[in-house]
Amino acid sequence: MFTLDTAIDAIQMGKKEFVKTFVKNDVLADAMIKFVDSQTTYTKSAVNASTNAFSTIAGETIKVVQDFGKIDYAKFGEGVMKAWQATQGKK
Repeated sequence: MFTLDTAIDAIQMGKKEFVKTFVKNDVLADAMIKFVDSQTTYTKSAVNASTNAFSTIAGETIKVVQDFGKIDYAKFGEGVMKAWQATQGKK
């Protein structure tokens, strides 16, 4: 299954290469590389949590839809008809 880790790694590697190419001060470059590494860790965790949440939501939605299909519509219709007749009898 496709994960976004590959795309995240590609983008973050691009940032690191930019820093290595254009930032000549070693102290600044190290700080910026550590920042990019922190971004990578955070972004991967956020994507993983979001993916898990959406998977759980989708699974539960499927269960609800499947359970909805198990309703006995004949009994439901009888109940509605009885309720309607009861309201008509009060008039």
